[in-house]
Amino acid sequence: MKITKQKAFPTIPTKNICVSIGSILAVQLFYEKLNFYDIFSKHKSKGLDLNSLLIGLLSYKLTENFSIKEAGKWLNQEEILDILNLEQFHERVLYRTLELLGRNREEILSDILDSLFAAYDFEETDINLDWTSIVLYGTKSNLGKYGYSRDHRPDKLQITVGISELADPINIPIGVTVKKGNVLDLEHFSDTYNQVKRRLKKGSLIVFDKGANTTENIKSIQNAEMDYLTAMKLNTSDDKIIEKFDLERAELIDPEKGIYGIKIVKPRSIKYFYFSESLQKRQLEARARAVMRKLQEAKEIQKAVIRNKKLPKKFRINNELIEIDYSFRTKLEELSDEEAIELLKASLINGREGFFCLKSNRNLTLEDALKIYRKKDSIEKIFHSLKNEINIKPLRVWSDDCIYGAVILGFIAQLFISHERYEFEELKHTSTKFIKKSLKNLTLTIKFKINGVKNYIFANFDQINSLIVAKRNAIT
Repeated sequence: MKITKQKAFPTIPTKNICVSIGSILAVQLFYEKLNFYDIFSKHKSKGLDLNSLLIGLLSYKLTENFSIKEAGKWLNQEEILDILNLEQFHERVLYRTLELLGRNREEILSDILDSLFAAYDFEETDINLDWTSIVLYGTKSNLGKYGYSRDHRPDKLQITVGISELADPINIPIGVTVKKGNVLDLEHFSDTYNQVKRRLKKGSLIVFDKGANTTENIKSIQNAEMDYLTAMKLNTSDDKIIEKFDLERAELIDPEKGIYGIKIVKPRSIKYFYFSESLQKRQLEARARAVMRKLQEAKEIQKAVIRNKKLPKKFRINNELIEIDYSFRTKLEELSDEEAIELLKASLINGREGFFCLKSNRNLTLEDALKIYRKKDSIEKIFHSLKNEINIKPLRVWSDDCIYGAVILGFIAQLFISHERYEFEELKHTSTKFIKKSLKNLTLTIKFKINGVKNYIFANFDQINSLIVAKRNAIT
């Protein structure tokens, strides 16, 4: 049997250097297009150039993004320093840069908003508003509070972050607000809305979810001569509507999901009341799982009671500082499994399964109201991108200004990514993950010749990073 040996390529060490350049080119492109040089230059006149530091930090955030310490190492590479026209510096400079952003956050975010609207003449200024939480490590910041955790870490301190986004088809974030971790959406609303309100045209539609739906928030929108679309929590007054909801008389909105709707017109608002067969099925299945889970829990407790043993650990209070005497008695002694299941069903199933309601002061069709509200999930994608691709979380132990600065830096990085999708139709539905990967793949090889002259070679062009390079070349 003849064995074919693999060809061996000679490996000769050289002084040639290869660095990722795509994110730097992208950041430089949008930094110049949005006139960020003027926005930030007024905040620092001595020492290292603030704009060069910010371009470097933003480029790192779209390349590796591990920590400020690692950012310092990445930026202090001789080749990166040369590209950004910087001198070598200590990582403390980057922390001071974040503090500077946080300290001047209101003016900076206001200038960014003005710059966006100066660069683009947006015909529509409908916006989506939403809020999330971000885990905060450490206890020194006054912003860190325990609250409802969207990151599923109720054991950690957190901050809350609000985002305002120009609605579809623009989908560009235009504002960001930061509040303490225990601030509810209904309280956070005014800061997020008021931050961008002055740039919105009269009659703009403000879309937000039911967590921020209060009379006061709706009144503030109407006082500014704007419209709103929000979701409503169903209550006992809606049960009468549910009882009379007739599928034959209701309008079929979505045949595939079995969504029907009716409009309830009032003097100052319109309710868009829907029933979804697919939603009802999912909710009833979830209730059924909850019924069986509760039944199983009751059986475990009943078994422990009968055998006069300690309760299973998951039912006990496990805290050395708490002493408590308690006893359990289940209803299983009196009920069969079937009767227990029916009892649980009665407590968990309320008849509202499959129903949901939207509210607005704008007269829309049932189909349009649902479509517009569904498109609000674009802001959820921004949150996912910020947290998992831009990697804004978790926030480490910093001062309040440093935390504000870190959030603003992540916001600007996301702003640039969203701008790429807005500028290039080909990227409209491309995820942040793939855009970052493409930018990272574009490399600059610095080849050293014998006479000391450097030869610069770009490599690894693809469909995405080629768009950035072409656009930048056209501008310069």
